[in-house]
Amino acid sequence: MKSTVEKLSPTRVKLSIDVEFSELKPHIDGAYKTLSEKINIPGFRKGKVPAAMIDQRVGRGAVLDEAINAALPTFYSQAAKENDVLVIGRPNVDITELKDNEKLSFTVEVDIRPEVVLPDFAQIKIEVDDVVVTDSDLDKQIESLQIRFGTLTTVEKTVESGDFVSIDLLATDGGKEIDGGSANEISYEVGSASMIEGLDEALIGLKVGESKSFETALVGMPESQKASVQVTLKAVKKRELPPLDDAFAKLASEFETLAELKADLSNRLKRVKELEQGAQARDLLVEKLTSTVEIPLPAEIIEAEVNDHLEKEGRLADDKHRAEVNEEVKATITREFLLDSIVKAEAVSVNESELTEYLVRASSRYGMSPDQFIKEVSQAGQITTMVAEVARAKALAQVLGKVKIVDKSGKQVDIQALAPKSDSENKSE
Repeated sequence: MKSTVEKLSPTRVKLSIDVEFSELKPHIDGAYKTLSEKINIPGFRKGKVPAAMIDQRVGRGAVLDEAINAALPTFYSQAAKENDVLVIGRPNVDITELKDNEKLSFTVEVDIRPEVVLPDFAQIKIEVDDVVVTDSDLDKQIESLQIRFGTLTTVEKTVESGDFVSIDLLATDGGKEIDGGSANEISYEVGSASMIEGLDEALIGLKVGESKSFETALVGMPESQKASVQVTLKAVKKRELPPLDDAFAKLASEFETLAELKADLSNRLKRVKELEQGAQARDLLVEKLTSTVEIPLPAEIIEAEVNDHLEKEGRLADDKHRAEVNEEVKATITREFLLDSIVKAEAVSVNESELTEYLVRASSRYGMSPDQFIKEVSQAGQITTMVAEVARAKALAQVLGKVKIVDKSGKQVDIQALAPKSDSENKSE
């Protein structure tokens, strides 16, 4: 097989492929076998029909069509690999010449990943926020601990925002109780807006034993339809926080004194803010590169993705939304092309342990066991996508080590020192 590539645009090429008939023979043999299993000829079992009989019955042209359809993906993939063409999207194939027992020639036009010229990362400077742990930051952490070890005490009062209440709920539609629409002795923090829309407003001002009804939309109901919900107040409680002293430090932590507890919380906050610095540097670097590096985009791919998105939403005719989706798709593809170019330039590869670690972390975000998550990802054919995500993150981390990163005070930030250590590194220490 011989192949050449012609660049039609920065994101599209035409492959011209010539195939010797000897290379096509295995596919022709396969075509005869396939057709022999499909046609019925008296005196011959299916799958045992001679080639000459198939030519006579369906014609040599049908055999060649079957063979070429089966062979084209193989020859096309081989040509793309030989010419180092990273194809995306659907190829447009055109048979330019077919001479039986001599040769097959065809062309393929297809969108490709563009060649991206990356800058010298060592010359890039990124400025991130200073790491500052304020008294307010520390107070919030202490208050969070106090709340965790606080107690709820029943009080006689009308409900205010911030109170904790015990309530009964009854949801009806047209005067009839909705299936599963009642619940008793529910604990709820007023003002948290964490249950039903309109509940907070209904509760404020109630006294124990009083009830109030309000209209609201419930999960599973059409947006235009509202249920009537009656809330009955059973009890009002106030949270009492433990005093801030050494006894609290012993209760809430492994430390003996409040000063030690505060010092530990301050160090933890500092570490969190340093990690936030790393995330900020990463985002700023991607933002800087996508705005300064020329990244050609394939118009056909973008249009297809936009149409697919709008069709799923049933909004193909919404021009304003189309413009919004178009910008989102362009931004996503630009980022992917940029990161994939960095992966290639940095010669990044992903090993099995790195992929497994990523899948385990991802499974927890979806509330699934690692085995279940990996099984579903595999069945959906998304493993390759996951490998690409790991490679992109790894490449970006590698590049961040080359970029000069300083905080707003001018202090240099060592991103590499913020990276979590692997199990092997921890064991060696």
